[in-house]
Amino acid sequence: MPLAEMAAPPTPHSELAVSWPGWGEDNAALLIGIPLRITLIVVGVAVIRILAKRAITRVVQRILEPSPAVAETEPSRRAGRGPAVLQRDASRSGERREQRARTIGSVLSSIVTVVLFVVGVAMVLDQVGIALGPLLASAGVVGLAIGFGAQSLVADYLSGMLIMVEDQYGVGDSVDLGEAVGEVEHVGLRLTHVRDLNGGLWHIRNGEILRVRNDSQEWARAVLDVAVAYDSNLDTVYRVLEKTGHELRQDPAFADDLLEDPSVWGVQSLDADGVVVRVAVKTVPLKQWSVTRELRRRTKEALDAAGVEIPFPQRTVWLRGEDRTDREPVGLHS
Repeated sequence: MPLAEMAAPPTPHSELAVSWPGWGEDNAALLIGIPLRITLIVVGVAVIRILAKRAITRVVQRILEPSPAVAETEPSRRAGRGPAVLQRDASRSGERREQRARTIGSVLSSIVTVVLFVVGVAMVLDQVGIALGPLLASAGVVGLAIGFGAQSLVADYLSGMLIMVEDQYGVGDSVDLGEAVGEVEHVGLRLTHVRDLNGGLWHIRNGEILRVRNDSQEWARAVLDVAVAYDSNLDTVYRVLEKTGHELRQDPAFADDLLEDPSVWGVQSLDADGVVVRVAVKTVPLKQWSVTRELRRRTKEALDAAGVEIPFPQRTVWLRGEDRTDREPVGLHS
């Protein structure tokens, strides 16, 4: 080879040909390794999310399915065999169960999605080379500030979650939440809507609900206090009340509403105007008021037929004249 060719400077093409393999070897991790790891992270997060949602769906389906004990006892109760099972109406119970399960499943899915997204982003940033320490410190400060500013909001959501998990009440239940008394129309994670007797719609934050009286769960009780005159024969009164309650239980219009025969509890109090006798009976939920009204009507007719006096307020007024000997009582009825 001539000496002049050997001493000639290399061309730009020859430099690129010589430097390219070395640059590719030095940056192979940047070109292939990092994108591959990021892809694996994304795929792994997606797979875990799918598996978690399937697991949540199975849990929801188990919640939706009625328990074997309820499924076995409900037909026997309807057929009149065996002891009465005190539970809600089947259709409304299924609707409540489905609502609870859907809401809880949605919340759990959202929590899993957010957690996996945060973990995935952190792992991707770590692969790119971004330091996570300052980001985590900043996120902790921001989260602390938001937590202090949204304490009531967090309390509302946690209370709403516990209300649904514990099944304290649901749509269609008659509840007493303090000032709000009526029928539940909506149960959310933050708010509960209650329609009162006058038609007003109450919006109650779940975090402000300190106690609940639910008149719709399992069974209810109709309680009737009957006042009779002091000169009435209590044994006769007891027999009339027991007979009236038995006839109400035998009435086809109320047979499905009563879970047992009405029982006379006895003398409840001795008032100024008469003796108060109490009658009580277990009913299906939300039927206690209609049963009480019908039992009160029949009791009035039965006592009238038996000649038992239902007292009314009586007062004796003494009129005093100028002479003390002129005093005489005058009976006034009001």
